[in-house]
Amino acid sequence: MSSHLDYEINKELGECYLFMGDLEKAHEYYSKAVTCNGVHPDPYLGLATIAVQRGDLDDALQLYTKAASIDADDKSLAGMGLVEMELGRHEEAFGHFAGALERNPENLIAVFMMVQLGHTLGRIEETLPHMENFLAISPLKHDVRYSLAGCLSCLGRTDEAMAHLEQILANDPSHEAARELLEQLRS
Repeated sequence: MSSHLDYEINKELGECYLFMGDLEKAHEYYSKAVTCNGVHPDPYLGLATIAVQRGDLDDALQLYTKAASIDADDKSLAGMGLVEMELGRHEEAFGHFAGALERNPENLIAVFMMVQLGHTLGRIEETLPHMENFLAISPLKHDVRYSLAGCLSCLGRTDEAMAHLEQILANDPSHEAARELLEQLRS
């Protein structure tokens, strides 16, 4: 069997065992995949997920960093950001979420974590383009539009916030949170 086929089989088995919650077997197969072919980020991402579930954040960060060194895609960068948030490294996390969104504007985890950090770090303004890019691709993603409206409201840009809330309600009249925020902004 070729090493590429070995890699694919071991990676798939790692994914299956991780999905089923068997961390030991998942770790075993992801580790085998790494030794078959160390040029793919996926096994490192799987091993990082296992490390997070085991509470070993330093190991997880090393594994996400290794995955990013092979292919700095949105998954590896968002993973690094999540671990850095847990470790209290907010500035680094903010940068990694921004990098993830540059590669994939629809990375929902990166968008919401960046918004959370934007509030924490006083960098709300910097989150706006990322939400706007997301909405340019998925305009009906109401939770992102609602977050954008909230950020605009925090920045005193009430008219823009209300326009986004009205757009949500035009598409989803039952969106209670949008209705409440809109009423609050109008009063």
